[in-house]
Amino acid sequence: MRAEKMGLDPEKLRELLARQAQQQDEPAQPEAAGPGPGEPAERLDEPFHFDVKPEELENYLNQYVIRQYEAKGILATKICTHFNRLNLPDDDADDDVGSIKNNVLMIGPTGVGKTYLIKLIARELGVPFVKGDATKFSETGYVGGDVEDLVRELVREAGGDIARAQHGIIYIDEIDKIASSRNASGPDVSRSGVQRNLLKLMEETEVDLKSPHDLASQMEAMMQMQRTGKIEKQKINTRDILFIVSGAFSGLDDIVARRLNKGAIGFQLRTQPEDAEGGTKETDEKEELFRQVRAEDLMEYGFESEFVGRLPVVAVLSPLIEEDLLEILRSPKSSVVRAKKRDFRAYGIELDFEDEALQIFAARAIEEQTGARALVSVVEKALLKFEKSLPSAPVTSFTVTGDVLRDPASHLRSLLSQASFHHFIATFRDSHGTTLHFTPEAQTLVQGMADQRGTAPEQVCQELFADYGHGLKLLEQPDFTITQEIAERPQEALNSLIKDFYSKRES
Repeated sequence: MRAEKMGLDPEKLRELLARQAQQQDEPAQPEAAGPGPGEPAERLDEPFHFDVKPEELENYLNQYVIRQYEAKGILATKICTHFNRLNLPDDDADDDVGSIKNNVLMIGPTGVGKTYLIKLIARELGVPFVKGDATKFSETGYVGGDVEDLVRELVREAGGDIARAQHGIIYIDEIDKIASSRNASGPDVSRSGVQRNLLKLMEETEVDLKSPHDLASQMEAMMQMQRTGKIEKQKINTRDILFIVSGAFSGLDDIVARRLNKGAIGFQLRTQPEDAEGGTKETDEKEELFRQVRAEDLMEYGFESEFVGRLPVVAVLSPLIEEDLLEILRSPKSSVVRAKKRDFRAYGIELDFEDEALQIFAARAIEEQTGARALVSVVEKALLKFEKSLPSAPVTSFTVTGDVLRDPASHLRSLLSQASFHHFIATFRDSHGTTLHFTPEAQTLVQGMADQRGTAPEQVCQELFADYGHGLKLLEQPDFTITQEIAERPQEALNSLIKDFYSKRES
């Protein structure tokens, strides 16, 4: 109970105590034996080598991310340069500029692919990658998170390999949320403190792998002190870790516009034609303003000058228009379409999409105004009921068409009905050797009966035509059509057919 009040998981505490008891029974190991149980393995003897070229990385990104050509070029170039520069020997470094890294500031609205781009880059380069949200950090770390936790998480992502973690990427989203408030009440000390803490990481500092605020780490340190008489601290240096931050920066365009308009009378933005890429004049102007952002604009926005100075590379991402969203869906590497196909394939159902359906999804997503994120939302909303009902029905394939999206309820009902009929027909053929056919009028009648009973057409057919298996064998008919008249009075119709059949044979 006391451990819970301290914030330490009782299971974790028992594990630590058991580990301590085990280690006390083991013979002491010499210091050269390496890290103790549970401690990350530090493989600093493995040389770092990187040989990816900017155009190679850019071509890879083009396979997955539409548009954003300028941003992809900037990211591919500066990230490749950062890692290739690490291949240089230490004596090649310039004392004046060697510590300046290509840390990147990404500006763009939500849903344009900022996080996706960095994940793709980290995956292609094979470097450890962690993502953090700037809104979760606080100056002290007691409330919210500690910025140094990102570095510790990077080591975990690297499998405990400190050397590999020191060549990783830390990506921080919503960085604009830690800009100091621009009001008359004075500077925002808390947000400025987070900026200063991040600044230390972006420059060069050593981070203790055991957080001073983590009770589990404190317990392990105490156990180590009891065993060896001293506490060994493992640290990770942030000198070669690449930091990439991003945000929507709402209102920054106004700051840039004021600066530009102060400079000359009659200033006019260099905007693209209104229909150059299907965008609007307003979005083109905003994007152009972001492309002309300077350090002074970011400082007025609420960032410390030193913090801005450690982000020398700026990449601006364009808002997505309807045609962009459609291209994302049409792409063979579309994660939205592929993920939804996997969802249905998990139930043995092959899902397909007609192009008209993709166009409708794109049109609905653009109304959400959340970029590519809206694609997942609109697809889920449209197909949720199908995903719920079809796995329980004898359905092996399903094609999403424009008509399906315009009237999903009736199409779902029709699909379930057809599947139920087809399953009954297949089962009947396998059991009795006769293939049944239903006229449209007969199907409508059976479906109506099923709706009244709250069951599937297959169950109604099993009741109505329970004797037809043996009866049709007597009639020696490999194919038989169920009409509306037969469906209305199945037993009378079967008796009449058998009677007529034997009457003809006797005559």
